[in-house]
Amino acid sequence: MKKFFFLCLFLIGLGWAISNFPGLATQGTYDSIVLDFREDIGNPDIAKRVEELAQQYQIAPQLNSEFSKQDNVYVVKGDRTLLNALRKSKLAKDTEYIEPNYIYSAYEIPNDPMYVKQWNLRSINVESAWNETKGSGTTVAVIDTGITPVADLKETKFVPGYDFVNDRAEAYDDNGHGTHVAGTVAQSTNNNYGVAGIAYEAALMPLKVLSGSGGGTVSDIAEAIKFAADNGADVINMSLGGGGESQLMEEAIDYAYSKGVVIIAAAGNSGDSSASYPARYPHVIGVSALGPNEEKADYSNFGAGVDISAPGGSELGKILQSTIDPETGAEIFEGYQGTSMAAPHVAGVAALIKASGVTEPDQIRSILLQSSRNVTEDPLNHFGSGHLDAGAAVQLAQRGQINFRDFFRWLRDNGYLSPRFWIDGGAVALLPKIAMVLGSYLLAFIMRNYFPFQWTWGFSGGLMAGSSGFFFLRNLFVFDLPQWPMRIMGSSIPELGGAINGSNMLNPLFASVLIPGILIVLLLGHQQWKWIAIATSIGFASCLAVNAVLSPAVWGLGTGLVAQTFLIVNALLCFGLAHLALKTEAQSA
Repeated sequence: MKKFFFLCLFLIGLGWAISNFPGLATQGTYDSIVLDFREDIGNPDIAKRVEELAQQYQIAPQLNSEFSKQDNVYVVKGDRTLLNALRKSKLAKDTEYIEPNYIYSAYEIPNDPMYVKQWNLRSINVESAWNETKGSGTTVAVIDTGITPVADLKETKFVPGYDFVNDRAEAYDDNGHGTHVAGTVAQSTNNNYGVAGIAYEAALMPLKVLSGSGGGTVSDIAEAIKFAADNGADVINMSLGGGGESQLMEEAIDYAYSKGVVIIAAAGNSGDSSASYPARYPHVIGVSALGPNEEKADYSNFGAGVDISAPGGSELGKILQSTIDPETGAEIFEGYQGTSMAAPHVAGVAALIKASGVTEPDQIRSILLQSSRNVTEDPLNHFGSGHLDAGAAVQLAQRGQINFRDFFRWLRDNGYLSPRFWIDGGAVALLPKIAMVLGSYLLAFIMRNYFPFQWTWGFSGGLMAGSSGFFFLRNLFVFDLPQWPMRIMGSSIPELGGAINGSNMLNPLFASVLIPGILIVLLLGHQQWKWIAIATSIGFASCLAVNAVLSPAVWGLGTGLVAQTFLIVNALLCFGLAHLALKTEAQSA
């Protein structure tokens, strides 16, 4: 009892701490204080209070403007010391509030005329990040088809690169892909021309590994990675990929990582349930693509190997940057789409984080993931940690290099400290699963009172298989492994019909008395396996009953009364089938 009492006190204290955590609400800057006097004390008394205030603190309170007279809003010059003194004075009871007159500033909006068409930059909150840094002092290596210094890259800094396709120093683009990617990272910005880039004060290192047709070898890519690491690159962007694991490339990635380089790669455009290489390697940040509606782009890979999502474009809105016409070499402004376009968004933000003073690649990775906008309903890992947020990433980078308080804030802001997130807000609803397990055991105990039987591991396994399955595995993403095996192992038998494609809708062929009936018919004569079949039928009854109450969603039947009736009827049939099987077993014994 004493332990329970102390646990309750701890939970109450924790809840109070969370609810009173100040966060961004108290982090502004100010050099003046606002006093809003109550209207009910009358203008003569307000004037008297203002005069007393001026004499006592040697300050000059003034109406904020000619429009403030009706609301009696006064402003005085002062700092935190004066603010605390005023709040503790007898004057406080005559005011509605006394608070800092925080200074807000306009987010920087570049003067590039086509910036209005770059929905992708606004969607990652880049204007907020630009108030703090533009990436100065960092270098981003673009391992791609090369970079042609078009007019809208005229003010962008370049460092020497290399053409590994043709073995020469000048790594010019003969495709257009690499120049487009480079523009997202560091297009010349605020130059009254064209479009904008994310880290536009960063330097670009052009490394050509892909030919004009867009293909390139692992050996060239691996050499380019090492070249970047040996020549001062802070970030590597690889908007390329394919199938086939390469020890040569993995060693190059490990080498660059050991030298402090952040490595980012596109997840791939085949719509598969795992990222392609090199995004799948452990020290690479894999990026999936979002469309303008912030949903996963249809073409984007997802699942294992995806760490974060960023704008990649779709037919509804492509990613506009400056590039070249591969036929003429002339500059054009073209919209592309693909995970190739998503990756450089993350590379650009990584450069902003590095310019903010964070040096270690693991720290930069953590900031990218922690600051992303979390997506709670993501059973197939479309988005990794969430949607890229440049403003939040830079703010987190400048707030103390990932300390416990920042992590605590991230947990709170993304809902992880809310009991509702863990109970019913995540991809796996906890309470319904617990209800299924407990319900199956309760039904089994009720039956045992009438038909005594041995409680075995097989029986317990049948209850689990029929009710909840190993549900905690459903959101476990193992590197380099497609996610569907985890969904299958994390599903109960009634849920298997939608497990492979990740649907929450129950398949009526699986979520019915059909499978328990087949199991009992086949296994009732077996000495051991019959108990698994009976327990599975009981588990089915619990699973279907809980779903009928909490989430009656069945393929072809919808989510309303018809689906609910179907589940309840089949739950009763499963329970009746188990009851009949136990009765038959008792009579034969």
